[in-house]
Amino acid sequence: MTEQLLQFIWQFRYFNLQQLATTQNEILQIIHSGNHNTNQGPDFLNAKIKVGNTLLAGSIELHLKATDWINHKHSTDKNYNNVILHVVWQNDKNIGLPFPVLELQNRVSVLLLKKYAGIMDTKSFIPCEKHIGALPALTISSWKDRAAAERMQQKAAYIQSLLQQNNNHWEETFWWLLARNFGLPQNADAFEAVAKSLPITILAKHKNQLIQTEALLLGQAGLLNEDFAEHYPKMLKKEYLFLQKKYQLPAIHIPVNFLRMRPANFPTVRLAQLAALIHSSVHLFSKIKETTSLKEIIKLLQCTANDYWNYHYRFEKETTVKPKSPGKQMSGILLLNTVIPVLYTYGLLNKKEEYKTRAILFAESIAPEKNSITANFGHLGITCLNAYDSQALIYWKKNYCTEKRCLQCSIGNKILKPEKG
Repeated sequence: MTEQLLQFIWQFRYFNLQQLATTQNEILQIIHSGNHNTNQGPDFLNAKIKVGNTLLAGSIELHLKATDWINHKHSTDKNYNNVILHVVWQNDKNIGLPFPVLELQNRVSVLLLKKYAGIMDTKSFIPCEKHIGALPALTISSWKDRAAAERMQQKAAYIQSLLQQNNNHWEETFWWLLARNFGLPQNADAFEAVAKSLPITILAKHKNQLIQTEALLLGQAGLLNEDFAEHYPKMLKKEYLFLQKKYQLPAIHIPVNFLRMRPANFPTVRLAQLAALIHSSVHLFSKIKETTSLKEIIKLLQCTANDYWNYHYRFEKETTVKPKSPGKQMSGILLLNTVIPVLYTYGLLNKKEEYKTRAILFAESIAPEKNSITANFGHLGITCLNAYDSQALIYWKKNYCTEKRCLQCSIGNKILKPEKG
């Protein structure tokens, strides 16, 4: 038994409610179990119970053992002054509380406890793998929608934190997030730091000169610090040193990574592509905000790195000719992690439902991500029709299954719900 499981059992009343009595043999009736409190204070607030003929309203605290009340020093905490019932798994000792105590260990189904233990101990792809196939499709579909909504809210919260850093400047925020996602997971923090060191006011002054824009990005990323032999990187370095001094650009202390990456994802290539995108675009977020066509937005994100990169993935290491464009997969990443979340957040904060709706429709129009998570869900018969679905499945797996938060998951709730009869 864990305290989380005990709270779950209490919240959903998954215990025998017949002939309830306190440890002092007083007749007990649960009128309202209370509202689960995830903040400081008792576990459940605004509860109502009846003890004998006395109606009580207040808070309820749960513990595995009665003596945990003393161990947690609740008697000296004013947050617990309004407690009307102490619910415990085991009443190990009468500690003389001024309110009744209810013991639950003999009132909970052994089957529920065994099922929960089995789920917690499993090493399967998801804890409920053995049970999920028996659930109605509607239950799974509803939970996917919930997971997708949580994912969007999570991204919106991050975007709000960026807005707070730049005085609610949407174009600046879009630039920061765009740069972050060009960096992919391996270089996301470094690329975001580069973007924050280069305000769009500075970039706007040099965007018509691709060499200068590229020099600013590569230089701020610390990729122009070597003594080069080739003309092109020498020229970039010269441009950067001049601009760095002119604008007193701050140094970035997050190094970029090349290890265990495909050459197409090297930070040199991605920054060169980002420079090309800046060079070819004007007020990018404003344009995206006004565009209702996903195809048009994809066009806005298209770019090809400068000709030097046709022959290189890194400086001074020549390769066979291949133009360096972001590609279909990268375009999908930018749509899912930049365009769609910023559109959604813009609608959310400005109370404009059309932008939120458009963001979701865009996600539903993009092909699903293909990875081990979506593949394994597919083996379990859980469909993934579009990017909205795949984002939901990835969030579900990482934030619930991997963390074994089955008690907070609708699927886990359904599986653990005791059968009637």
